[in-house]
Amino acid sequence: MTASPPTRFVVRARRVFDGSGFVPAAVVVDDGRITDVLPLGASVAGAAEALVADDAVLLPGLVDSHVHVNEPGRTEWEGFGSATRAAAAGGVTTIVDMPLNSLPPTTTVDALEIKRRAAAASARIDVAFWGGAVPENLGNLGPLHDAGVSGFKCFLAPSGVDEFGHLDRAQLRRAMDEIAALGSRLIVHAEDPELLGPGGALGRGYDAFLASRPASSEASAIEAVIEAARAAGARAHILHLSDARSLPAIRAARAAGVDLTVETCPHYLTIVAEEIPDGASEFKCCPPIREASNRDLLWEGVVDGTIDGIVSDHSPSTVDLKRAGDGDFGLAWGGISGLQVGLAAVWTEARERGIPLETILPLFTTGPAAIAGLAGLGRIAPGAPAHLAVFAPDDVLRVDAKELRHRNPISAYDGRVLTGRVRRTWLRGEVVFEADSDAAPVAPRGRLLSRTDALVAAGEDAS
Repeated sequence: MTASPPTRFVVRARRVFDGSGFVPAAVVVDDGRITDVLPLGASVAGAAEALVADDAVLLPGLVDSHVHVNEPGRTEWEGFGSATRAAAAGGVTTIVDMPLNSLPPTTTVDALEIKRRAAAASARIDVAFWGGAVPENLGNLGPLHDAGVSGFKCFLAPSGVDEFGHLDRAQLRRAMDEIAALGSRLIVHAEDPELLGPGGALGRGYDAFLASRPASSEASAIEAVIEAARAAGARAHILHLSDARSLPAIRAARAAGVDLTVETCPHYLTIVAEEIPDGASEFKCCPPIREASNRDLLWEGVVDGTIDGIVSDHSPSTVDLKRAGDGDFGLAWGGISGLQVGLAAVWTEARERGIPLETILPLFTTGPAAIAGLAGLGRIAPGAPAHLAVFAPDDVLRVDAKELRHRNPISAYDGRVLTGRVRRTWLRGEVVFEADSDAAPVAPRGRLLSRTDALVAAGEDAS
């Protein structure tokens, strides 16, 4: 992709997030990188000025390590162009693409190259890639690792698409052994299929769907991941935690030395089962949105540091698939479209709970970056890429699914009134989103990131 001409400018803000809190600062940008962070009034010769309004804060570009783009093969569900436009509008400057539901899935090097070519043509922000661990490629994950994937995703229950099979318990242990030998990470959709209800129609009531995917299924699968990771000495990551009652097991595993991380998603922190209307299948996801009491416990995991990242699990489809069966929760496609509004949604809930913005920000920045092994991202510091976002924490954001920038106009956040809005996003010092602007979108400027790139950036051995 053609880079924009080098620019030198300084962003001045009374509230700049430094990783732990807000400080007044002048952030100097030159040739797409942050070269200095100075006192607010410091003179910077030869630099253009960008001023952040006093009612807004300057953040590092957010990192979302859990996004299903689906291109190629199911691009009508979502593509790199539309997904990255939505991400930029939400202050996200890096996404990590999941190995499904694209066709082919990212389970071979050839499939990874197909996906990289698709992303290179249209990505407006940076994109990294997860590989997939499925029964057919166990024992042969090394080539994908060498090709630069951030790690490997597996399912312990059916994934919802035939071409991406799930692992049984013996295969999970084999995968962990292989992951440990490679020095990679296994990221796991943790539900136990033996404890799930039968598939097929369930009706328009949410209660039947929730009962079909009980918390016990998630807890059983998480225990299996912990045991396999412990036995193999592997790094493991629990995807999209919805069952807050599994947090004690995660804490205990870490205390015992298991290399384990965990994420949750905005929809689990902001929406509750008791409020989901009949037939509102835009709220269907797996594992499911649970009760209000469970949400409270998830927030405890956010505040006490147990949860390492808050990521979208943006898993879109066409409207027809989301409305399949006239809102039957058993027949509709499962997945929440929320890539653009994650920070605003979580901040709205955090604010109501008296939780300060600086508490949640690492879970949108350095947390997901660490999960995906993307060294140096999510920080405002000399040497970091000039990925920046201006966020106005008091602005009102009324969500209209038809106006969101992802491909299909359906979202569980439709109609919600949120507090907090991204006003501007920079990628390597170039504006890639400007709220309330009629200017034509910039040409795709996103770069394709790999594990080896991240290691080199961190000064580590990329072998």
